[in-house]
Amino acid sequence: MAQLKQLESFVAVAAKGSLTATALAEGVAPAVIGRRIDALEARLGVKLLVRTTRKITLTHEGSAFLESCQRVLTELAQAEASVSAGGVKASGYLRITAPAGFGRRHVAPLVPRFIAAHPDVNVSLNLSDRVVDIVNEAVDCAVRVGDLPDSSLVSVRLADNRRLCVATPAYLKRAGTPLKPSDLSRHECLTLSSDASQTRGWAFNIDGAVTHMRPRGRVDCSDGQVLHQWCLAGLGLAWRSTWEVEHQVASGQLVSVLEDFAAPPNGIYAVFAQRKHLPLRVRLWIDFLKHCYADATYWKAAQTAD
Repeated sequence: MAQLKQLESFVAVAAKGSLTATALAEGVAPAVIGRRIDALEARLGVKLLVRTTRKITLTHEGSAFLESCQRVLTELAQAEASVSAGGVKASGYLRITAPAGFGRRHVAPLVPRFIAAHPDVNVSLNLSDRVVDIVNEAVDCAVRVGDLPDSSLVSVRLADNRRLCVATPAYLKRAGTPLKPSDLSRHECLTLSSDASQTRGWAFNIDGAVTHMRPRGRVDCSDGQVLHQWCLAGLGLAWRSTWEVEHQVASGQLVSVLEDFAAPPNGIYAVFAQRKHLPLRVRLWIDFLKHCYADATYWKAAQTAD
C-alpha cells in the first residue's frame, strides 16, 4: 500500500507541479508528500524530480517513469471498477471533445449507441481542430489523433493511426512527384494552421529516425476536412490519416507518395486529466471506444459508408 501511495503522489506532483497543491488535494501535510517522493526515489535509486523553491521539474528518468506509472494506475482503476461497479449506473454529464474531421466520422456516430446503453448519461460533444485545454475547459475526455505532447495528462491508446502524403494524379502530373521529403519545399503543401495542429508536423522516416517537417504552401486552414477537399481539388499535397483517404487512394482519386519514407503509425488516444477517482461514465466511454476501435470490421464498415 505504501508503494502504491508513493506512485500516486509522484503522478499527482508531476501533474500539479507542486508538493503543496498535491498535499492540499490529498488533505495531508506537504512533508508527507515529500517523504513519499524521497522513499520512491530511494527505492528506485534514481532522481525523479528536481525540486527548487520555485518549481518542480521531471528528470529524464522521471519523465519515462511517469508514463509507466500513469498506465499502471489507470489499468488498476479500470480493474477495480470492473469488479466493484456492480449494478451502479453511470449518470451525469459527459463532456467530450475530438478533432472535427475524425469526430464527425468516428466519434459522433458512436454517441447514440453509448447513450442508448446508458440512458442516465447526457453527452456534450465539442468538435474542433483546436487543441482543447481539457483541464481549464472542464472536459472529461478528449479523443486525440497523433502525437501527445502533454505528459501531465493521462492517455489510453485506442487504435493505431497511419498517415499518408497524398495528392491527385492531376496535381502530380502538373507539379511532379516528390521522391524524397526535402522535395516538399518545391511543392504546394496543404497544412493545418499553427493554432489548430495537434501534431509536430509531417513525419517521415529519414535515415532510420523519425523526422518532423513543417512544409509550406500558399494556403493553410484550421479545418482538416477543408484541407482534404482542397487536396481532392488538386491544390496540392496533403498529409492525411488513412481513415480519411484510404478508400480514395484505393480508387485512384488520390495517389500516396513518399511511401519509402513512411513513419511508424502514431495513435488514436483517449486523454483525460489526472484524477484519483475517474467517474464511471468516463471509464465506460473509454472502454466503449476501445471496444469499437479494436474491431477491424468497424473500420471496414466506416470506409464503406464513406
